[in-house]
Amino acid sequence: MHAAENKRRLKIAAITTIYFKYSHAQHIVDRFLEGYSWEGRHHRPDMDVASLYVEQVGENDLSRERLKRFPGMKHAETIEQALTLGTGSLAVDGVLLIGEHGNFPVNEKGQTLYPRYEYFKQIVDVYRKSGRTAPIFNDKHLSWNWKWAREMYDTAQKMDFGFMAGSSMAVGRRMPAVDLPWKAKIRESLVMRPAWLDGGDIHTLEALQAIIERRNKGESGIQWVEALTGDRFWKAMEAGSWDKGGWDNHLMETAFTRSNMIQVVRNNYGVVLPTVADLKRMAPQSYAYRFQYNDGTRATALAFQESPGQGRILSDTPVAVRLKNDSIFSTLVYLPYYTMRNFFNPLVNHMETLFSTGKSPYPIERTLLTTGMTAAGVESLFQKQKRIETPHLAIKYKSTEKSTFWRT
Repeated sequence: MHAAENKRRLKIAAITTIYFKYSHAQHIVDRFLEGYSWEGRHHRPDMDVASLYVEQVGENDLSRERLKRFPGMKHAETIEQALTLGTGSLAVDGVLLIGEHGNFPVNEKGQTLYPRYEYFKQIVDVYRKSGRTAPIFNDKHLSWNWKWAREMYDTAQKMDFGFMAGSSMAVGRRMPAVDLPWKAKIRESLVMRPAWLDGGDIHTLEALQAIIERRNKGESGIQWVEALTGDRFWKAMEAGSWDKGGWDNHLMETAFTRSNMIQVVRNNYGVVLPTVADLKRMAPQSYAYRFQYNDGTRATALAFQESPGQGRILSDTPVAVRLKNDSIFSTLVYLPYYTMRNFFNPLVNHMETLFSTGKSPYPIERTLLTTGMTAAGVESLFQKQKRIETPHLAIKYKSTEKSTFWRT
């Protein structure tokens, strides 16, 4: 039996690494506590955060203040306590698993070892002991470790509970507010974003995947990935096409024209299209991931890494797609100003759907795939830009015909 099947006001457990201003925990949990703007009104979720577990409490901690202001939200010393509310059995209807931010080790590949898998295991242990389950939302990628990510997915499937994950980039606003036509036939796609190894890569790939998974035969999974940096990156850019070892530069140009936060790249100019020379001068440590999909689709993720003291080339995430008829679809995944960050609104709204229905409003397989794509891209960089074959990423799924990004 799923706890979310009950009709009473739902109880949610929040499991977090840390809780400070602009942390993911603050963004997500605060919206459940305070509400958020939605479709021209202030929306308050019809469910309550019943418990809060925070692993790391620093000088800038906000969790203790929130616990005082919302006495119905109980402080939990352990994850088990957060889920059982001291009853000895599962006593909540949904779980927020927010393993982002905080002081955690970084491995030799540059991945931060956030304990999402470890948290998930503890949550599932409570489910097994209780003989029932509740839906889980997992913030960002499932884990830095592919095998652990796959185990998380397989466990949710076997135990049959709602599982939703991913980045706000997949469901945020777009400029223009368009989606790839349903069952469109495409050849190649490109997404670009400021460089941030692993933690930023997942945002980039979620933005891309949420669009191109709508293609004509659905998602087919990834055949191989190849990371490029240094001289190979610039040679690939100058090559101008996928078949020559690079990417479609018309897609890159289109993506730049969609950017709403592009920097002035030359003195005494306003905003102009950057040349390869401009990019090489300003962002010499940039890198790219080239993905070959099993159905022949091609995708490139560009990450611009600026020199120290140099401003970002761009600060947003445009996407461009070459269709089979040679036309180009493009849009900008739009993030508002830093202090506003209301792009968490649609993500939280989808979490409400997960908890109230017991089902994710979009496929968990998307984030399983982007988790694997991120890990494989990082591995290719670590192995000196070696092409990595990815038979484990032959993940097939169908998207929803109805768009799930924020339109209003």
